[in-house]
Amino acid sequence: MMSVFDHIEFDRHEEVVFFHRPECGLKAIVAIHNTHRGPALGGVRMYPYRSDADALQDVLRLSKGMTYKSAISALPLGGGKSVIIGDPRSDKSAELFEAFGACLDTLAGRYIAAEDSGTTVQDLEIIASKTAHISGVGERETEDGAIVDGDPSPATAYGVFMGIQAAVKHRLQCESLSGIKVAVQGAGAVGSRLVQHLTQAGAEITVADIYSERAVAVAEQFNAKVVDCEQVYDEVTDVFSPCALGAVLNEKSIPRIKAKIVAGAANNQLASMADMDMLAQHGVLYVPDFAINAGGVIDIASFRAGLTYEQGMQQVAGIYQTVTRILECADREGATTLAVAQQLAEADLRS
Repeated sequence: MMSVFDHIEFDRHEEVVFFHRPECGLKAIVAIHNTHRGPALGGVRMYPYRSDADALQDVLRLSKGMTYKSAISALPLGGGKSVIIGDPRSDKSAELFEAFGACLDTLAGRYIAAEDSGTTVQDLEIIASKTAHISGVGERETEDGAIVDGDPSPATAYGVFMGIQAAVKHRLQCESLSGIKVAVQGAGAVGSRLVQHLTQAGAEITVADIYSERAVAVAEQFNAKVVDCEQVYDEVTDVFSPCALGAVLNEKSIPRIKAKIVAGAANNQLASMADMDMLAQHGVLYVPDFAINAGGVIDIASFRAGLTYEQGMQQVAGIYQTVTRILECADREGATTLAVAQQLAEADLRS
């Protein structure tokens, strides 16, 4: 049996912990990648993985991405992630999340949990009943009196929107998104909000989701075109925006992509590092996921720092400058955008 230390995705991780509580059906893995800049922060993902090995691979990749995400965004946080093996549509229970909270509490704050794919603010509130090492729960009041909870999805979507604007300006020399064609893969909490921002900016939207009813609902609300999840790669667009699960950019999908830019909210969009070179060979500008989708963790960090909602969103808007910096540096150095983003994040880690 292969050791975790020999896993292809293991990369100087500080801690990998497996939790099993059969009485409530909990099977979970927490990966703490790096705490150099501060405690490892990362979401709690709940997903029906085909195998424990798939769950381990996902949490190792995601936790490393969180380290880079916090570093390149200059946040006083490290990188970590947790996954709960189970179907979020049928396997949730208060007992499961309470048990998970008790497990997290044994890590003594080295890892701070937040919301992620498959979990909600309500789930996090149950976890928070057993541990203080949680973020993204509670409420803030906006300047116009509205109350917002700790859901990081709006900030993630806004950050991706700002990053898309930066990429469009860099690659297409367009100051506006009016008339720009964008295909959004994933109509969940982030994807649907991204569609809203893009529509308000005048973009023409195509949307796809594995749950067709979600895609149809978003399309009807924002007058978008609906395509099948497999067909979305073949759409002739300016921007392809993956906003669902990872590894969608691979040797099979990349040759089909008709977009000039790939910029989306999904984590670990590249199935392998070789796929970055394939994108470049096909003339596709790739915006590294951990740079463009950092809005959620930036918002959570601002919440923890006691900033107002508006101050947090101002920091999220800085993703425009982050993406611009990466793209311009890649052009100057003749390097891939991913290599440049990783170098910048590593430099921030060392500092």
